Amino acid sequence: MTANSRESPGLETQRGEVQTLLRDRQLRAGDSWYVLERRWFEQWKEFVEKGDQNSFPPGHIDNSKLFEDLDSYHLKKHLVENEDFVLLPAEAWHKLWSWYGLEDGQPPLERKVVDLPSTLKVEVYPVEIFLCLHSNMEKVITAQFSRVDSIQSIQRWMCDAFMVPPASESRLWMKSLDSSCERLRNVNVSVLEACLSSHMTVIMETRDADGTWPSSRPQIARTSEEDQDLYRGHPGVCGLTNLGNTCFMNSALQCLSNTPPLTDYFLRSCYMEELNFSNPLGMKGEIAEAYADVLKQMWSGRHQSVVPRVFKTKVGHFASQFLGYQQHDSQELLSFLLDGLHEDLNRVKHKEYIEVRDANGRPDREVAEEAWHNHCRRNDSVIVDTFHGLFKSTLVCPECHSISVTFDPFCYLSVPLPVSKNRVMEVFFVSLDPYAKPVQHRVVVPKAGKVSDLCSALSENTDIPAVQMVVADVFKHRFYKIYSADEALSCILDRDDIFVYQLSVQQGEPVLLAVYLRELSSASSYRTSLFGHPLILNLPPTHCSSEQLYQLILHRLLRYVQPPDPSEELEEEEEDDEEEQYRSQSNGISDDEGGGDSAGSAHSESSCERLGSSQSDGHTVTELCPHLNHTLASLAPSDEATNEKSLNLTDSASVCDADRSTDNTAISANNANDGTDTGRTSEPAADLWPPSDITQEDGKWGGACPPGPEANQQPAKRKWCRKRRRCLFSVEAVNANGTTEKGERGTTGTYSSQSYVAIDWDPEMKVRFYNEQEAEKYVKDPSMDVCEEQDTLGLHDCIKTFTTKETLEEDNPWYCPVCKKHQLANKKLDLWSLPEVLIIHLKRFSYSRFTRDKLDTTVEFPLRGLDFSDFLLKKDPTNEEPPSRYDLIAVSNHYGGLRDGHYTSYAQNKDDGLWYYYDDSKVTNAREEQIMTNAAYVLFYRRQDKIRKPSVLVPDTSPAC
Repeated sequence: MTANSRESPGLETQRGEVQTLLRDRQLRAGDSWYVLERRWFEQWKEFVEKGDQNSFPPGHIDNSKLFEDLDSYHLKKHLVENEDFVLLPAEAWHKLWSWYGLEDGQPPLERKVVDLPSTLKVEVYPVEIFLCLHSNMEKVITAQFSRVDSIQSIQRWMCDAFMVPPASESRLWMKSLDSSCERLRNVNVSVLEACLSSHMTVIMETRDADGTWPSSRPQIARTSEEDQDLYRGHPGVCGLTNLGNTCFMNSALQCLSNTPPLTDYFLRSCYMEELNFSNPLGMKGEIAEAYADVLKQMWSGRHQSVVPRVFKTKVGHFASQFLGYQQHDSQELLSFLLDGLHEDLNRVKHKEYIEVRDANGRPDREVAEEAWHNHCRRNDSVIVDTFHGLFKSTLVCPECHSISVTFDPFCYLSVPLPVSKNRVMEVFFVSLDPYAKPVQHRVVVPKAGKVSDLCSALSENTDIPAVQMVVADVFKHRFYKIYSADEALSCILDRDDIFVYQLSVQQGEPVLLAVYLRELSSASSYRTSLFGHPLILNLPPTHCSSEQLYQLILHRLLRYVQPPDPSEELEEEEEDDEEEQYRSQSNGISDDEGGGDSAGSAHSESSCERLGSSQSDGHTVTELCPHLNHTLASLAPSDEATNEKSLNLTDSASVCDADRSTDNTAISANNANDGTDTGRTSEPAADLWPPSDITQEDGKWGGACPPGPEANQQPAKRKWCRKRRRCLFSVEAVNANGTTEKGERGTTGTYSSQSYVAIDWDPEMKVRFYNEQEAEKYVKDPSMDVCEEQDTLGLHDCIKTFTTKETLEEDNPWYCPVCKKHQLANKKLDLWSLPEVLIIHLKRFSYSRFTRDKLDTTVEFPLRGLDFSDFLLKKDPTNEEPPSRYDLIAVSNHYGGLRDGHYTSYAQNKDDGLWYYYDDSKVTNAREEQIMTNAAYVLFYRRQDKIRKPSVLVPDTSPAC
C-alpha cells in the first residue's frame, strides 16, 4: 500500500504534528489506535529530528517483524509495548500512512480501546473466533473481533462471508471449548458482555422454510428437503397439539395467531430489532422468541399441526401457575402472554418515574392526552400499538362528595354478564301420603338464598308448611347430603338430584331418621347393595318399639310394596312337644307368675322384635335403641284419611302366633309401663292392631292370624303348633354411606338427632313384593310445563353493565384525599378511546365462598359492525377520530364445566378471509352461523378502517383441513 500522491510536508512540520497528537492522546472506550513496529518508528523520529533532507528516510511503514508469518498476518504472541511495538492514535497513524504509505499486502493493525472492569486499555490482541454455518460445520473461518464489537456485527460479518440471503432469518450459537452450546440471544451486547473469548466457535443457523430451526428438530426426525415439501396447506390454517390439558393455551394462541397486525409484525421479523433484554419486568426476550417460533411454523404452510412444547416450557418457567399440565383459563394465559410480549418488546429501555396528577377540574381531553402520553413514555411496543385503549374512571366519595377522575390504559375489557339474581331449581317433593308419587316441581329462588328459601318457594306450590320440609341430595340410592335450613343454595348444583321430604308434626325435638333400601346377597348376609329411593322419617322423641318402627316404614312403602295375601305361605311353623314347651316356659316366666300364657310367651320369642329378619345375626331395633317404644298412632300422619289407611294395614307385619286380644293386652301394658300418653287411652288396641275379623279388602292386607290356645290352658303331653308371620324386611343400623360398620353388627346403640338405618330385603322377597317400576314413577307439577326463559342477552347489555355506576365492596375501599380515610365510593367506568384490536372477555365464571360456577348464558354478539359510538366519551365533531365500528376476527370458546371443560376457537384467516374451527390439532372449515354459541368466552374485534381485503381468494367449497 502506497502513500497518497500529495507531497509530504517538511520534516519539522511532520515532527510537530505527530508530537502534538501523541502528547494530547487520551484513551476513550471504542476509539481506534494502531500498532506500529518500534524500529520503524524510531528511525522516523531520528529522520525528522535531524532535519537533514539528505539523511536516510524510513521508507514504507513495515510491520513484518510483528507477524508470525506473512500469510495470515497474525501477531506474534507475547509482544511487549515500547519494545516490540508502539501504539499511535488514529490521527497520528493516518498522517504517517499518508506521508509514507504501507508495505504492499500488509493490513493496518487497527485496535480498539476497551473498557475493562478496572481500566481503559488498547486491545492489542483481539478475540479470535472460529465461524461456521449449522448446515456446513466442516467449513470454518477464523476472524478477529474486538471485545467491544457487538454480536450483531459478527452476525452481519458472517452473513457476508457465507453469502446468506438478506431476507433469511438467522440466529447465533456460542460453542465453548467443552463443546457446550449457548444461544446468543441479545445481538446488541458486546463480545465482552457475551463472554465470548478466543478459540471459541460461533455457529449460525437460518430458519427453514417450514418455520422451524434446524437445531430445534430432533436428529432422528430430520427429513430430506423433498420430504418436507410433501405437505402444502394454507398458511395459518394449522392445528396445535394438545400436550395434556393445554387446550386453553392452544385456544388463546389460535386467536392471537389470527390477529393480523401482530402476526404480520412477527412474520416480518420486526421483533428482532426490538427485543428488550434489559427490562427487569420482561423475560429477556425468551417469551417473544418462543411465540415467534410457534407463529412462524403455523404460518409456513408446511404443517398440519405444530407441537408447542418449547413455548409451553417457557410459559411455565416465567409463570409458575402454568407449570404442569392442569387445566387453566385461556383468558388468564392470554393476559400473561400479552403482558410478557409487551415487556419483551418494549422500546423504552429505561422507564422514568412519572408522578400522576389529579384532574382538578381540568377538561377530560387534556387529562386523557396527558395520561396517554405518560403511559407511552414508559410503555411503547407493538402490543400497546395494537391492543391498548383508555378508559375514564370516576370515583365519588359518599361522605364529602369529592370527585376523583383518572384515565387508565387497558389491554382488554372484562365485561360482566347482567344475569338475573334469581335461580330456577328443579326438585322432587315426597309427600307423607304413602300412595302419592313424588312430584317434580320447578321453583324460582334467590341465587344468594338459603335452603329455607327453597322450602318457602315449594310451600307455595304444595300448601305444605316450609317447617315440615327437609331437603336432601340423593346420589346413587343414598343421601349425599341432608341440608340444614340455613345453608346457602350455592352449595346445590343444577345437576344434583334434590328431594324435599314432608315431615310429620312432632312435639319436642324429633329424631330425623334416614332409611336406605338394601338387597341382601344370596351368598352372604353381610354383602348388600343399595337400591331405590331412600326415605326420611320424622320420629317422635319418645320411645318407639321395633314393631312400630317396622309398621311405620312399611306404611311409607305401600305404593310400591305389594302386601302378601294371607293365604300365601308366609307363616313359619314350629312343632314342640309338651316337655320342650314346658322347658321353654320354665326358662322364662310361668303362666301363674306372669299373668301371661303360652301364646304370650311364644309371642315374645317370635315377634318382629327381630324385625322379621330370618338371618340369625341381624340387629333388632329394640337392641339398638331400647328406648324407642311408642304407639304407632303418634308416628302416623296427622291427616285422618291417611291414619285410616294405616290402621287397616298395621296388622300386615304383626306377629300372629297369639290371639289378638292377648296382643292388645300386652301392648297396652307396655305403654302403661312406659308411662306414655298417646292421647288414645280409651282404645289403644284399635290404634295398634285391627280386630281379628278384618279381612283383605281392595288389595290391602290386614287379616289376623288364627287364635292361639287359651292363656290358662295346660294340655297333656302332646305335639303342638306355633306359627309366626315372616316380615318382608329387616332393619339394621348403618352409617351415612348405607353400610354396616365393620365389627359393629349385632351391637347395641341409640339414635341421635339424625341417624341412618337400612331395610334389608331378601332377594326372593324383593322379587315377590317390591315393584321396582312403580317405585321409580313420579309425576310433574304444572310448573314444569312453563317454558323456562331462554337466557340470552346482547353484547351491548354486557358493555352497558360494565359502564354502570357501582359501589365499591368492603374489601376494596377507596382512600378519599379529602376525608383522609377509606370510603366505599361510587365508581363508574367509561370508555374514552379504543384500540385497533379490541379484546372482550365475557366474565362467565362466578365465585362464592363455596363454589366456582359458570354462566352458560348465550351472549348475542355481531360478526360485523359492532358499534361503540354510544359508549365512547371521546367525541370529535370534525370526524377526525378513528371510527368506532368493529368486525369480529376470532373467538375463544369454553365448553363444559370447570374441571372437565374444553377450549376451542373460531378464527378468520387474514389471507383468505375464511372462518376455521380450531380444536387442538384438528382444523375444519366453519360457517358464520356456527360462531355465536353460549360457549363464546373471549371475543377479538378489529376496527373496520384497518380491515383489508383477503390477499388469497379461496372458494367456499374448499375441503376441510
